[in-house]
Amino acid sequence: MKICEILKVESIIPSMNSTDKESAIKELVYSFKDDPRVKDVDEVYHAVIEREKIMSTGVGKGFAIPHAKTNAVNEIIAAFGKLDTPIDFQSLDDQPVKLIFLLVGKENLVGPHIKLLSRLSRMMNLDEFRENLANAKTAEEIYNLFETEEKQYFENS
Repeated sequence: MKICEILKVESIIPSMNSTDKESAIKELVYSFKDDPRVKDVDEVYHAVIEREKIMSTGVGKGFAIPHAKTNAVNEIIAAFGKLDTPIDFQSLDDQPVKLIFLLVGKENLVGPHIKLLSRLSRMMNLDEFRENLANAKTAEEIYNLFETEEKQYFENS
């Protein structure tokens, strides 16, 4: 499964105004408000917040991957946001976060969920890719960056 199969342009927010972790997660989750893949958007938000309480998903280098598994979705879904002003996400490196990728999967789709988290982590470890995302202005531009990077990085793996 590819990131671009679950990430839709409609769930990419190129300019987020959130000023804290909870409001940033809420802004991303509620981008699914009218998404037919979501049964209960409030339950999705609750699942992500509960997972975040276990351990912060701020992985470092200005990036966070909040994620959860819940049966409030019909399939694995994703959203991406870029914050106008970096926020504290209790990241592993204690650095503020500017880029957030939200991943929500069904309870019984653990394997694909883990593979997507791994793929995303490897992509976001690339300094040039993170810089390109940070400089992108539109949802379409951000989507195209993910698509291009995924093709270059994973076609041979």
